[in-house]
Amino acid sequence: MPGVHVERIEYPPEHYRVFFVAHWVASELTYHRPALLFITEWGVWPSSENWHLYYKLRQTYGDNRLLNDAPGHLFLEHEAEDLASFLQLSMLNGWGGYVLTEANYVNAFFSHDEYIDFFAENSGNLADIRKVLGTGQPPTVAEEST
Repeated sequence: MPGVHVERIEYPPEHYRVFFVAHWVASELTYHRPALLFITEWGVWPSSENWHLYYKLRQTYGDNRLLNDAPGHLFLEHEAEDLASFLQLSMLNGWGGYVLTEANYVNAFFSHDEYIDFFAENSGNLADIRKVLGTGQPPTVAEEST
């Protein structure tokens, strides 16, 4: 897309580090504003999908609909931890979709092929992504102090 800058990061090779990425996206990318998690791909890697856990998590919202019927989840500004949990599970399930933020500084597409494309109209908005998530690892103490 013309005028849109993209920064791609690969999922961390250790699955236990996926939570760091999901939590950072949910808490920092959203600027504490509402965000939509919109699942567009599932069923690509059926052996990786934990449908039971997904539907149990969804039921905590009182929502018993199937993913096919309601693929979008709107998270309010105080629900960042919930967004992080749904995003982490989606990533580990091998699903793909979007995190679309009300702030609209940076949005993201996560793929079943284990990468996230962050996109923004202003390339400067991607600087934190390169700094914090460029490696898919938490920053070291030296990196945090810069």
